Amino acid sequence: MTLDYEAEYNTRASVPEHSDLVAEWERDASVHRSTHRLAQIGLKYGPSPRQTLDLFRPDLDSVGAAILFIHGGDWQSLSPSLFSHLTRGANERGLTFALAGYDLCPEVTILNIIGQVRAAAIALHRRIGRAVVAVGHGAGGHLAACLVATDWSTIDPSLPTDLVPTGLAISGLFDLKPLVSTSLNAKLGLDDSEAHRLSPLNWQIAAGRTFDAWVGENDTAEFQRQARDVAAAWAEREVDARMVVVPGANHFNILAPLADPNSTITHRLVELARGSKMSRPSS
Repeated sequence: MTLDYEAEYNTRASVPEHSDLVAEWERDASVHRSTHRLAQIGLKYGPSPRQTLDLFRPDLDSVGAAILFIHGGDWQSLSPSLFSHLTRGANERGLTFALAGYDLCPEVTILNIIGQVRAAAIALHRRIGRAVVAVGHGAGGHLAACLVATDWSTIDPSLPTDLVPTGLAISGLFDLKPLVSTSLNAKLGLDDSEAHRLSPLNWQIAAGRTFDAWVGENDTAEFQRQARDVAAAWAEREVDARMVVVPGANHFNILAPLADPNSTITHRLVELARGSKMSRPSS
């Protein structure tokens, strides 16, 4: 059977109540930013206005890597300010949680965005002196996977080779080739060759890294296939990779449990953060 990629990757059409859910994000995020005592909003990591980190520290800091959350929006919409409230769960468990902004297509390319989120991870590491757990939703899941698969020694030999040793993608995209034929590509500007090159599913990745691909039970078949394929491909490369299907969740409400300190996904982030220890730089 031939899949309708246009429908499979139209997340808004697949969740008719998405507008209400996004409005809830905006309200909850605004309240959380205004009431969080230790929030630092808009920390610059690059020259453009969108290259910022919003940093939320816990009242009682525990030992563990910092969480770096990368928002979705098909690489062409949304901003970190919609997701501030999602820091609550990890903060209450003693973890530092940052949200990264980045420039959007078509003003920049996906390759440019990958470079920007790498710079954001480096900036967060240098600010707090710890490893980073990359977490992303949708297109942000793609970017989180790119961070986990990055060989940091090729960017700066002074960096730990495993600066981002673990990641958790939520309804992520790891194989970009199906997007070439969709309307999303009007702003992405991908051809088959570039889509293949920018798909972390195809990348080499250091053995021993850890990566979770979470997906909603009610996500489309393609989002479920994406999670299944990256988990299988990276497990073959000696990565501790797994697919997790969240019962009853769709592409939008799957994020809500991040705000709950007792949720399954927050427990997993705590496990990943406390198990992430950086090695020394390669030189």
